[in-house]
Amino acid sequence: MRIAIVCDTMSAYGGAERVVEQIIALYPTADIFTVLDALPKGQRGFLGNREIRSSFLQKLPQVSKYYRKLLQLWPLAVEQLDVMAYDLVISTHHSVAYGILTRPGQVHVSYVFSPARYAWDLQHEYLREAGLVHGPLSFMARQTLHKMRLWDYAAAQRPDAIAACSGFVAERMWRVHRRQTEVIYPSVPQVPRPAGSERGDYYISVGRLVPYKRIDLLARAFSAMPGHKLKIVGTGPDMKKIAAACGPNVEMLGFLPNDEVRRLLAGARAFMFAGIEDFGITPVEAQALGTPVIAYADGGLCETVVGAPVAGPTGLFFEDQTTSSIIDAVGRFERSIDRFTPAACIANAERFSEQAFRDKFRTFVDRALQTEHKSKLTAMNRRTRPIKTEISALTRAMELPEAVAQ
Repeated sequence: MRIAIVCDTMSAYGGAERVVEQIIALYPTADIFTVLDALPKGQRGFLGNREIRSSFLQKLPQVSKYYRKLLQLWPLAVEQLDVMAYDLVISTHHSVAYGILTRPGQVHVSYVFSPARYAWDLQHEYLREAGLVHGPLSFMARQTLHKMRLWDYAAAQRPDAIAACSGFVAERMWRVHRRQTEVIYPSVPQVPRPAGSERGDYYISVGRLVPYKRIDLLARAFSAMPGHKLKIVGTGPDMKKIAAACGPNVEMLGFLPNDEVRRLLAGARAFMFAGIEDFGITPVEAQALGTPVIAYADGGLCETVVGAPVAGPTGLFFEDQTTSSIIDAVGRFERSIDRFTPAACIANAERFSEQAFRDKFRTFVDRALQTEHKSKLTAMNRRTRPIKTEISALTRAMELPEAVAQ
């Protein structure tokens, strides 16, 4: 069986790429397609020596610097990727990947991180952040997003089966596309907690510095709490905005190697998150290293930051995306810090092991293949039933009457 894995743009070894890594482990002979390949050399190890097949956008000069501004071309680009020679197509989607064109007889399953959030429930937030609330450019942007929604709805009907990375995303897929989806949580590396790790005197935030993660809100909240330290790890377009909100007790560390990030996570008092995440791999990584989470009470983190059945709670939530709500949550955490043990956090994170993901994803794909096989048999029976009926009628007509037979 020939298998194709279709991705959106690949620009960093993040959550989506880690899922692709697990799918490659299940289907090592699969070929990989993407709208645009902008992965740095140092982050390509999970691909092995595979050739990545990209769309026509790859041919544009220095496109990795501005490909996000070509959003209106992404649907066209993914539809030009030719996967017609494959038996099984697996798309991993957060933008346009499930819009890949397939032929009758192919099985297409999609693992969805999110419907295109910038075109649906986060449209107004993205427009505000881009300064496109009013004016001619705002009108053009809104028109583009309107067309994107129409295309996205049509594209979401193309896969034969869809799995979502969380119940939160499954609910969004039903609300905007009316597609029933199975929930399969992504895997999170179960890395042993470093020996001798103890809680330090700092809190930590790790992730891309983009608007929806609201790291600027964390910076302002901790700047108003000079007695508490916050370390911010990551890079992104919001770096200057966040730096402007940082007081002397808030430290921006930029990009760090994985080993250093894990060391900092293991030593933090708590992992901080103020955005709405579809799943949130890094908060689970923090728990796997024994670190509790303080998060905004919405999105996928409500499914991953829970009380372990026996050991105890693994974090707490704040109700509003405001500095005062964050300050209150940190205070509540400090007053009950002994309740949040490394053992509880590690036990909760074990629900998201690599083996758990692989078992559930393979079952999901096998079920789709079996369903397609049954539908082919049903179609074949429909085509052959008239012929069988004619043969039976002819056979009955040729039977001689009893009197003649005697």
